Amino acid sequence: NRVALSMDGVIANLLNMSLREGNVQKGKPDLVAEDQPPGATWKPLMFRVDESTPDVVQSVLLERGWDKFDNREQDVEDWNLYWRTSSFRMTEHVNVKPWQRLNHHPGTTKLTRKDYLAKLLKHMKRTYGSPLYAFIPSTFVMPNDYCKFVAEYFKEKQALGAKPGFWICKPAKLSRGRGIVIFSDIKDLTFDDTYIVQKYICNPLLVGRYKCDLRIYVCVTSFKPLTVYIYQEGLVCFATEKFDLSNLRNSYAHLTNSSINKSGASYGKIKEVVGCGCKWTLSRFFSYLRSWDMDDLCLWQQIQHVVILTVLAIAPSVPFAANCFELFGFDILIDDTLKPWLLEVNYSPALSLDCSTDVSVKRKLIHDTIELIYLHGLRNERKEHGDHAHGNPSVPLADSDKGLGDTCSRLPCGSLLQFTSRTLYKDKPIKKAVRIHPENKPAAQPREMMNRKDVLLSTREPPKTKPKFKGRPTTPTTFTPYMSLLQSPAHKTSASLRDRSDSSQVPHPQAGNFFLIFPFNEATFGASRNGLNVKRIIQELQK
Repeated sequence: NRVALSMDGVIANLLNMSLREGNVQKGKPDLVAEDQPPGATWKPLMFRVDESTPDVVQSVLLERGWDKFDNREQDVEDWNLYWRTSSFRMTEHVNVKPWQRLNHHPGTTKLTRKDYLAKLLKHMKRTYGSPLYAFIPSTFVMPNDYCKFVAEYFKEKQALGAKPGFWICKPAKLSRGRGIVIFSDIKDLTFDDTYIVQKYICNPLLVGRYKCDLRIYVCVTSFKPLTVYIYQEGLVCFATEKFDLSNLRNSYAHLTNSSINKSGASYGKIKEVVGCGCKWTLSRFFSYLRSWDMDDLCLWQQIQHVVILTVLAIAPSVPFAANCFELFGFDILIDDTLKPWLLEVNYSPALSLDCSTDVSVKRKLIHDTIELIYLHGLRNERKEHGDHAHGNPSVPLADSDKGLGDTCSRLPCGSLLQFTSRTLYKDKPIKKAVRIHPENKPAAQPREMMNRKDVLLSTREPPKTKPKFKGRPTTPTTFTPYMSLLQSPAHKTSASLRDRSDSSQVPHPQAGNFFLIFPFNEATFGASRNGLNVKRIIQELQK
């Protein structure tokens, strides 16, 4: 079909993409061309929602000039994006049209339900080795693993002697901290449904003696071939009372869920170092680490490592479905040695705007998600993809490796996984280490954050145990991703994302604050096409 397009049609599509780039840069509405070739008319894109769709999503789309779909006025297929909290039925995936996008892949709830995640990661740990998956606390699924847990509990108790051990019990199906119990004595363990019991991380990194965890946003734009982006900004959620192992029943000291802490008595108080409320931006947290000369680059690299290894656990089992993307929320706890621990992965992560930090992070997150999904052209593809109306890939897997060498030669030189200094070309190491971390642009910073440096330096308190690092580079505080420094000319235009359905095409390295972390070199690019070679990818990660 593409070969059969007339030159007029090709030119119309190129003009469409070019005008789209100009509109994005100038803040103009997102528009789509009608079916007519030259002299095409323009109309706003259409988004479809239900009662579960977050208000911020609808607000951002309207702000971008989209129209809201109304089935009483439009044809049933006359929409471009369907965003909702719940998953889609497989029939909805099968019937999706080439010009439509759904905000969920099929089968991804296996990654976001606590017991399923525990089983997936336990399998990966057995298959590829415990050291690689050492970011998972020791976990047991109740009631099936009850006997194994009891054996482990008494084994640890004997080893610790008089010193207590600590465990946390979480309902497998619930969220927002509901039903969680922390215990030291096995007599306090009770469950009446599927629960997981994990070793409690009792040496968390404390900020002003308050516990916190990180909300990392990850967008998977395709599972076949696997394409993973990480968001450079995020949230840090704090407990609102000081960490205290002598009182395990105090949820405000041990749980960082904002849904719990915003109802606490200390939420509105100015807390030591943390300040008012219970959230920071991720960039503020990294700034705090740098103020104590901690290796934030190493931590950010390890977090990306955790994300890739976790997504790999489910990627082979996700059925193919065209025109989907998935926004995950990874919850990661940092201990006092700066080691990241994966707590859980959230499906449809909360997008409510409860404070100024939420507003600054989540509104831009939605804007950048739309950019990421639609940068490769917002044209109406009804004619161009006439025989792919049921979501079949435009290039058969059998043909996906044709011309792969030429395609790979156009990959960005810089390592897309930012914890390796390798390039995509042999014998061309990166000469200068570049530190990477989430940094907000000045316009995205909340007003009260502008003087945060003075606040941190005047009230800061070192962590309980200061992590030690060897050879930490002394580099400027402004970080630039490898790929933006080393991009080939083909990637200078931000709106050049290729069609995801063509597995031979190279994903774009960046969209807004989203950066590509998988594939991260030529080998993983090849290993994720024409089937997912997890073993080969693991080997590249270990290098």
